[in-house]
Amino acid sequence: MLKIEEARAILNELGLPNAQKNEISDYALLALCNIKEGDNWRKSFKQSHGVSKGIMPFIAKNYHKKYASNTRETFRRQALHQFVQAGIADYNPDIPNLPVNSPRAHYAISKIALETIKTYRTKNWKHAVENFKKKAGELKLIYSKDRNMSRIPINLTDGKVLLLSQGKHNEVQAAIVEEFASRFTQDSILLYLGDTENKTLHVNKKKLESIGIPITEHSKLHDNGFSETHDSF
Repeated sequence: MLKIEEARAILNELGLPNAQKNEISDYALLALCNIKEGDNWRKSFKQSHGVSKGIMPFIAKNYHKKYASNTRETFRRQALHQFVQAGIADYNPDIPNLPVNSPRAHYAISKIALETIKTYRTKNWKHAVENFKKKAGELKLIYSKDRNMSRIPINLTDGKVLLLSQGKHNEVQAAIVEEFASRFTQDSILLYLGDTENKTLHVNKKKLESIGIPITEHSKLHDNGFSETHDSF
């Protein structure tokens, strides 16, 4: 069996949904595990990889499959993001507080996934998969809590708290809402605020529609915010 076929079998057993049963996901797993065609999965090891300077060159060199440079976003959207959600990969393990859109963003196979994958095609495989599914769920809860602790909170006047991802841009957004607005536009209402992770983190649709700015799921939004005051600010 070819290594790409084995990679797909592994992802299937680890519980990845049908959407991730694709060539990009298969190659991404091989790169994260540093597995070449003739390697045994026991040789897998953890090493952080960027997308365009790590994963894609590994695939091109070892599997002679070259992807265009603009395919890096496809790798993130169709494979790596889901790997992180499933507990298969860690996002920015070397520098956890990197901004979401940092060019230094990187991925690595998670410890529990690595331990599991190294047992592939051995008598311990089924037990390891069961253990992975149990522990990965527990680790995702811890990971989620840790990420929230490192986020930038914004306290709105109505008592709502927004949590922004790390980054200088979001620090500025927080300062505008909490400090500038409270001092210089005291009657303002926050209408929209976006994050690099979530473009619609806060949307006051009703008010936006009332001033002629309807926002739908197809709207092209920036990761910033705007507000209005009751005195036509």
